[in-house]
Amino acid sequence: MEEFQRALSSRGVTVASIPGKGRGLVTTRDFSPGEVIICQEPYASAPNKASVGLVCDACFSSKHVKKCSACRVACYCGPACQKSEWKLHQVECKALVALSDERRKMLTPTIHLVVQLILRAKLQQDQVIPASETNNYDLIKALESHMSAVGEDQLVVYAQMANLVSLVLPSLDLDLKEISYYFSKLSCNAHTICDTELRPIGTGLFPIVSMINHSCVPNSVLIFEGNVAHVRATESMPKNTEVLISYIETASTKEKRQSELRQYFFTCTCSRCLKSYAEEDVYLEGYRCSDHKCTGVSLFLSDQRAFICQQCGAARDALEVERIKSGVMQLSEKASTAVSTGNYTEAYSTYKAIEQVECNLYHPFSLNLLKTHENLLKMSMELKDWKSALTYCRLTIEAYQRVYPAIHPMIGLQLYTCGKIEWLLECTDDAIRSYTKAADILRITHGTTSPFMRELLASLEEARAEASYKHSSRERF
Repeated sequence: MEEFQRALSSRGVTVASIPGKGRGLVTTRDFSPGEVIICQEPYASAPNKASVGLVCDACFSSKHVKKCSACRVACYCGPACQKSEWKLHQVECKALVALSDERRKMLTPTIHLVVQLILRAKLQQDQVIPASETNNYDLIKALESHMSAVGEDQLVVYAQMANLVSLVLPSLDLDLKEISYYFSKLSCNAHTICDTELRPIGTGLFPIVSMINHSCVPNSVLIFEGNVAHVRATESMPKNTEVLISYIETASTKEKRQSELRQYFFTCTCSRCLKSYAEEDVYLEGYRCSDHKCTGVSLFLSDQRAFICQQCGAARDALEVERIKSGVMQLSEKASTAVSTGNYTEAYSTYKAIEQVECNLYHPFSLNLLKTHENLLKMSMELKDWKSALTYCRLTIEAYQRVYPAIHPMIGLQLYTCGKIEWLLECTDDAIRSYTKAADILRITHGTTSPFMRELLASLEEARAEASYKHSSRERF
């Protein structure tokens, strides 16, 4: 542990005991917004079901990916990644080749991840592959499993999955109970690996990142480049500040956030969650007043069996609200079916019908209405209806700016999307403004060196050059 603490100290952080939380990561120097606090490769990682065969198992790149010619399961983007993983994969490869087709189909991403974890631990113990102070099996052993708090049904699932792992690695003398502990550790310590646009592509176990505690008002953000984790400060962090990231989607009500955090076996006590009455929650899940000239929010009062506006007192019958919600649910199922079959025209028209109903039902700040606008944006882009796409992109940005802090990757990414649409519509000045705002946020959350950020900054420069050319042309004529 001393070597581990020394390695962390060189990075400007340390592990400390946090009252009411257990251990956490604390800064030992000042950090500025955008500065990398932790950069770590995974101890073990695996692509998710949708990404299997599409991304490299070693680095998660999606370019030039080819399957291993022997096992036809592992994928690599080139000789360098294949070579870097060979000492581990040659053991895994033999095990996979020996499996029947039926058992190979049982190799889910989660089971694959545990197989990788077990093999890496064994090979490090045998000194076949190197370990480091910040990425070794001792750190994995120290992670909490919360096994004593896991329900009986889940314990049965873990036991079944442990048995599948033993079938993949029959040559190893594996303890099924210990493997069950691995699955429990993964459920509360692993992180979803996302691409630069925050789309999930896999899961990884990062020993240092797992020590960072959660907050619904975090001061840092976890972003991935390939499958490498980067924790960056999103605000100024003086020495002795606890590093905090969010484990969940924070654009939701307190009740939903607390529900999603139960899998981590703690109750969040951040400033948002400690509020006994959260006004933001009222609006996020609220209904609009029956008098559309009123901007108030209506809440259900059980004694009156009606939704009563908190601003003007207007009442709305609860049965009517339920009838409308039922109709929206039916329309949503119809839209989902249309999307799944690639009928984007029908999906768009159905989401438009949902929007019309929801605008009369929900408060304008409602998350339900935001979700519908997100779907309309996606369908507009699929149909290349750029004017509609721009309308809905701007509506989602307004909503994101209400539900997220000023420096948040979702706002930056949506501004980037908005800039690209404005550029397509030849709204050059608008595109420059959107690109600039996006860059101001994403420089902090994503850094400046990734291909994604280079593309954004190049787009901004191109838009500025075109605007300058147009301006000079007008001056000449």
